[in-house]
Amino acid sequence: MDALGLLVGGFASSLTTVNLAACLLGALVGTVVGVLPGLGPTATMVLMLPFTLPYGPTTGLIMMTGIWYGAMYGGSTTSILVNIPGEAASVVTCLDGHQMSRNGRAGAALALVAAGSFIAGTIGILGLQFFAPALGNAALSFGPPEFLAFMILAFVLLSNLSAEAPLKGALMIALGLFLATIGINPMDSYPRFTFGTEKLMLGVDFLPIAMGLFGIAEILSVALEKYVKPVVSRVRLRELYPSAQEVRRSVGPALRGSALGFFIGLLPGPSTVISTFAAYSLERRLSRTPEAFGKGAVEGVVGPESANNSAVMGSMIPLLTLGIPFAAPSAVMLAGLRMHNVEPGPMLFVTNPDVFWTFIAAMYLGNLMLLVLNLPLVGAFARIAVIRPHILLPIISIICLVGVYSVRNSLFDVWVMIAAGFVGLLLRRWKFPIAPFIIGLVLGPTTENSLRQTMLMFKGDASHLAERPIAVTMLLLAAAFVAYRLVATLRGQRHTLGTEEAR
Repeated sequence: MDALGLLVGGFASSLTTVNLAACLLGALVGTVVGVLPGLGPTATMVLMLPFTLPYGPTTGLIMMTGIWYGAMYGGSTTSILVNIPGEAASVVTCLDGHQMSRNGRAGAALALVAAGSFIAGTIGILGLQFFAPALGNAALSFGPPEFLAFMILAFVLLSNLSAEAPLKGALMIALGLFLATIGINPMDSYPRFTFGTEKLMLGVDFLPIAMGLFGIAEILSVALEKYVKPVVSRVRLRELYPSAQEVRRSVGPALRGSALGFFIGLLPGPSTVISTFAAYSLERRLSRTPEAFGKGAVEGVVGPESANNSAVMGSMIPLLTLGIPFAAPSAVMLAGLRMHNVEPGPMLFVTNPDVFWTFIAAMYLGNLMLLVLNLPLVGAFARIAVIRPHILLPIISIICLVGVYSVRNSLFDVWVMIAAGFVGLLLRRWKFPIAPFIIGLVLGPTTENSLRQTMLMFKGDASHLAERPIAVTMLLLAAAFVAYRLVATLRGQRHTLGTEEAR
């Protein structure tokens, strides 16, 4: 069946009641999460993951992506109206978005952001629709050695998620890989690192760890902070009409941000955040009036917001085609698909093409839903930002407890989640990145299987890797990146010492 026929079938599946409800719920919850400062899409996706398990993998994937996608939309609302970024990717929007609000153009800014995000989302979905199947077909030629080499390259790149402290990122990946080995050895059925505890025979479950690190840790972190009630600018529906000049100035940034964000989404790391800074820098360089940036330039609002929405779709390509999550939210999606016994990767387009094409169709519908939701309900979403934490935190705590217990009816999982929450709080205080740990935990089994299969193929002689050009290329890229980081670190240390000596 050709791509058009598969897409038509995807629309037929996505228009079912359960998938439409999942799409709407994901978009709505994601927008609310984007408005609420601090919680973030990753924590929310983890909290909602247990409630998707009674339904199929497609429904779960649609809801998870809707949350991620919606958070990109919602984060701009508080950035513009309150000068508080609801999500990390909306930090740049504060620079000009809130200035537009102070200049009386908050409604226009919100309308243009919603329109730009809709354009970016559509372009991102089109890119995913055309590039993902092609890359998936190319990856069918990969064997265990290629996947092992790609895993090594991915881990080397992902260790740089914390650019200020790549060593901490590498340590967190190693810790995630270690926890992934707890349980029964898949080769000889021998228990590893269980300390004689039957509860650990099946390994450490992903869900309580993730809910603890993101959900419970966030609750504890917010509870320890002093609450300051934000002041929200009021926006009436009739104020949402931008001027003709503002519309003309927004077309270019929306298109450029969409293209830039999509390709940055293909790179490892916090692509939604990186894409906003890159788009803002690009628009400032191309502008004839760069001095207007920071004072309410519409290009500085539309470009970054378009980029972060498009980057979400770009990030889905390595997840769906190679089974490699390049960001924490996509790692949660990978874990969710595995819970439904669906393994993303090249075979997804052969064994489960309905999952991919129903997802694509649902994203078109979800993008339209987000546009409809965000314009008329902007005032209601803005008021959510002033809800006091002592009202929200107990609700989130109950969702965490019920969600973790409902998966396996295990109190052990609840205690694991609580312990992970306290550990997560300490990791935040010590500036250790959480995303590399989650990615290491999720990719641990795949990496181990690739390593074992490679060693069996080569009868224990790793030198045969030299006979695999693709694997060698990936390993050389990983080595080159490590060398580059070492040289950059040494130069930075020398510069620091030279500065201190000059003083």
